[in-house]
Amino acid sequence: MIDEINKEIEKFLSSIVNNKKNINSIIKKCSTSISDDLKKGHITSNVCMVAASILKLNPKNLAEDLKTRLEKIDRFDNVEIAGPGFVNISLNREDFVSTIQFINKNKDSFGSSAIGKKNKVQIEFVSANPTGPLHVGHGRGAAYGDAIGRILESTGSIVEKEYYVNDAGRQIDILTASVILRLIKNDISNYFPANGYKGEYIDEIGKKLDKKVKIQDFKSLSIKSSEDPEEEIDNIIHELEKLNNNSWNLIKKFSLKEIVKSIEDDLKAFNVNFDKWFYESSLGKIGDDSSDIALSVNKLIKDGHAYEKDKAIWLNTDISGDDKHRVLVRDNGKATYFASDVAYHKNKIDRGFDKLINVWGADHHGYIKRIEASIENLGSNKNKLAVKLVQFANLFKDGKKVKMSTRSGEFFTLKNLIEDIGSDAARFYYLSKQADQHLDFDLDLAKSDSKENIFYYIQYAHARIVSLEEKALDKFSEIKRNIKNISSGDYKECDNLIHEISKFPDIVNKSANTLQPHVIIYYLKDLSQLFHSFYNDNHVLSESEENMQSILECLIAVKQVISNGLNLLGITPMQKM
Repeated sequence: MIDEINKEIEKFLSSIVNNKKNINSIIKKCSTSISDDLKKGHITSNVCMVAASILKLNPKNLAEDLKTRLEKIDRFDNVEIAGPGFVNISLNREDFVSTIQFINKNKDSFGSSAIGKKNKVQIEFVSANPTGPLHVGHGRGAAYGDAIGRILESTGSIVEKEYYVNDAGRQIDILTASVILRLIKNDISNYFPANGYKGEYIDEIGKKLDKKVKIQDFKSLSIKSSEDPEEEIDNIIHELEKLNNNSWNLIKKFSLKEIVKSIEDDLKAFNVNFDKWFYESSLGKIGDDSSDIALSVNKLIKDGHAYEKDKAIWLNTDISGDDKHRVLVRDNGKATYFASDVAYHKNKIDRGFDKLINVWGADHHGYIKRIEASIENLGSNKNKLAVKLVQFANLFKDGKKVKMSTRSGEFFTLKNLIEDIGSDAARFYYLSKQADQHLDFDLDLAKSDSKENIFYYIQYAHARIVSLEEKALDKFSEIKRNIKNISSGDYKECDNLIHEISKFPDIVNKSANTLQPHVIIYYLKDLSQLFHSFYNDNHVLSESEENMQSILECLIAVKQVISNGLNLLGITPMQKM
């Protein structure tokens, strides 16, 4: 219906404006949408106010002209002008109520659209260092990245979800050293460095390795104490590599594989699946001229965007307003993490994506400008990149904040969370607020059966309607699918529900355009509240058979919308509570 109104609006604009550019500008800036209140009609548009501003005309005069045009359309029962130039449109009864039939016919596809225009979108998210299990802080980025992927797919984009595995850096060496030290701990007086990884998972990797590798050579490790924990662990790594390089590499490869497998398993349990696992090591070494990392750096040098200074290679990042130039290759000839990131983004661009979405932790805010600069310096448009910052969630259990330090070994894992409250409840609360806002996750609330638990409140609405269907079938053996009494106007108690479910496609589009899944949760909360109020005020199964049939048809549509909304968030609708 909104599409039909927009077509009439475009015809109206064409009749008063000769300049196509002005018409396009008005259409782009104006909004025609489901009204927030039935008192304002079913659909409202601010097109006359926008047009008046651009064309320097009187908005009320424009609104009067548009009203005259729209009143000639039979499907519109009433057209009113409100305020300084809003146009409010009321549909005829039949068209208004037909939303129920449209939803129940399209079922799972209701809310989907083609606004994505089959654009290829790559979303890189989570990408936690593969040095231990995912903790609850990582869960928010996982839920968010997966949800926007689902939403964008539903609105016509071709989405590829990717995990960037940081397997080429120093942290993997620390992991390897930690595993070896656990294997030989009894031979070195249980010594363990402050900056090693201490979790139980290190012991588990060690147990699996025990029969696969000879550790005899490592037992001769001599400890070089240092007041600097970083220097201490680096000395240990250097010594262990020297003692048995073959075994070191075997343990390193095995440990990385085990961690990545555990991460993948935890994410699958969280209903998050990646299309691609991209390994940093696949970018190659800076010394190999054919590698991705060398090709990227050499291109930047050749094009005049990177330069040598003090034996290091620097990237000019002024183009994006970065506060200083950034090192790509250190004076010792080793590439920086930044160089790897530059090469990775060139790889993404070369794969032909129309849009790149990076889901990063909020601590990466300062990194955005330099990545934008690298994209522009590589000859692409920085607007291809959208960086969404996600605040880590703080988990509270029994009123106490849960620790989340991988190195200390004292942390509440994502796996622990899923086992405690389930994937669905966890995803819901991770997505319940805007991603870049602070989130305190109360575990006890998430498990409670109360109105304060919004997850329970929404799921209960879905389960309640399922229960009503079952009770109706017990009473009448079949539910006749008709909306006769609602269409005729004999029963209008469902009107607010009908109006609310008609907003769902707009909500999904808004969520896709802003990359904010939480707007769907806010919507589902409002819809559930409307339903629970309706349920409490109306004894559905006590109504006449015809009324009950019409009501149930409406409620089945409500159930479908709740189901579709939850599925877009990666949450399974509950059939029973």
